[in-house]
Amino acid sequence: MADTQTAASGSGRSRPERRFVGLGVSPGVARGNAFVRGEVFVEPDSYRVEGIDTDREIDRFHEALSATRKQIEGLQSEVAEAAGGRDASIFDAHLLVLEDRGVLDEVESIVRDERLNIEAAFYRTMGRYVERLRGIKDPYLRERVIDIEDVMRRVLRNLARAGEGAAEHSARHPHIVIAHALTPSDTVGMDRDLVLGFGTEVGSYTSHTAIIARSLGLPAVVGLHGFASAVHTGEELLLDGYNGVAIVDPSPETLAEYADLEKEKEEVELRLEGLREEESRTADGRPITLSANIEFEHEAAITKKSGARGIGLYRTEFFYLHGDAWPSEEQQARNYTRVAKGVHPDGVIIRTLDLGGDKLPQDAEDAGENPFLGYRGIRVSLGRPEVFKTQLRAILIASGKAKVRAMFPMVSTRAELRRAKELLAECAEELLREGVAHDPDLEVGVMIEVPSAAIVADQLAGEVDFFSIGTNDLIQYTMAVDRVNEKVSDLYQPLDPAVVRLIEMTVNAGHEAGIWVGVCGEMASDLYFTPLLVGLGLDEMSVSVRRVPAVKHAVRSLSYAECRAMALGLGGAGSPEEILARCRELALARYPELIS
Repeated sequence: MADTQTAASGSGRSRPERRFVGLGVSPGVARGNAFVRGEVFVEPDSYRVEGIDTDREIDRFHEALSATRKQIEGLQSEVAEAAGGRDASIFDAHLLVLEDRGVLDEVESIVRDERLNIEAAFYRTMGRYVERLRGIKDPYLRERVIDIEDVMRRVLRNLARAGEGAAEHSARHPHIVIAHALTPSDTVGMDRDLVLGFGTEVGSYTSHTAIIARSLGLPAVVGLHGFASAVHTGEELLLDGYNGVAIVDPSPETLAEYADLEKEKEEVELRLEGLREEESRTADGRPITLSANIEFEHEAAITKKSGARGIGLYRTEFFYLHGDAWPSEEQQARNYTRVAKGVHPDGVIIRTLDLGGDKLPQDAEDAGENPFLGYRGIRVSLGRPEVFKTQLRAILIASGKAKVRAMFPMVSTRAELRRAKELLAECAEELLREGVAHDPDLEVGVMIEVPSAAIVADQLAGEVDFFSIGTNDLIQYTMAVDRVNEKVSDLYQPLDPAVVRLIEMTVNAGHEAGIWVGVCGEMASDLYFTPLLVGLGLDEMSVSVRRVPAVKHAVRSLSYAECRAMALGLGGAGSPEEILARCRELALARYPELIS
């Protein structure tokens, strides 16, 4: 639950500072103007237009009004055919709004007199009428607010088509995005030259939107309840992704405080730079491979510079979220090859398609009523063998040109794993007959993300070359908690004893079978959890690219013997709080500069 605090106004300040407390999910500090993307309609960006551009703005306005009128009349005709003219008359009020000369003349006057862009002028004028109607006691007139808001929404959308870009994406200067929620696709599509960070009213640390924010290096805060309606486009905003704070109209004292904080963080970053070429091994000599999680091809170059040993998780579903068609074999093979060559000689682990859950599937109707328990992960791939084989062939083709491994997500039974391997073998045979070079000994791994897989890890271990534990979903399924539902977010406990035991079971099963075991979930990026993961005997940790230097420093500061003793001593721990307290104590003792 977010808290709101109001600071005393500084001398000469017209508005007091307002603080909103949520959850920081991507580190960093951003300072800039807010840009609010609303759910009902979008509060557009405002900017000045000059000279002849004002005439162009008016022309755009008339085009948008005309398009809106045609859309409403079309809806009216559809309703009239289906239900009769009486029901169709509900759209008369919408059309009247478009013909109110008093309103339209006021909008045009603002554009001409104030040189304001048409979206902002229209929004300001209509917003004033909405506020007046909301204050009227007559219930019939108050209900007209809904009609006006619908027209506002339609006109703004049509202005987007008549202009250079969508009204809701019209900010032309650096800004901080504020919204009720953002989808992974929303985040991927952000203009990284203009977006400084974002804050949302809902979300969680392990949502894919948060993961992408960390990947892009965008400061982000979620759980800012009521924030999207409390802040307005253009207001000065300071976003603290470290501590989960958003500050509207920050005072000079606050700005000075954050200037000092940024200097401190910069000094720590400079010290971490010196570790990039150092080995990732504990203070008493145990090597732990440190690799990176990525979503986008361009991150391969960043991975190399970060000091990571290759890519431990390439989330290929984001490659599928662009466009209406599945990517071709040639497109994928080129992409995978470039990524692998970008981290040569360490290579990349390519996770096969993992759509579903909070990553929308290509055909949404397949998701079912409960997408997290339905058609997702390896089930989508096995249900669409032609799509799956295209990806497997692409991975194999890339393996003939650079070092790659394949990994199957969301496996819950040995039968699923064996069927996936059969399809992989079919693809290898096809390429052999076609004379296409590929690695005949391609390493194959499986993600341990559901309790059933952890419980039969000893059976799965004999089928693969490695395990990689996906802690995000493992926690979710073990605790029966939707990780993006804030109503039960308090039950999403990475350090619950049940989760810790499943991780330990998986590590032991893998080691007994002679394979290495890694972790690629968000637990690996959390410096409080590093002592536990080291102590449980993980051989590899794959973290977000920008966390690599910090995690490497943490690993090098820890003693495996000390961490192992702590992990073995957790058998009597009855709560996540007890486990966290022990981890926190060790982390603070060994690398306080990273977490305090």
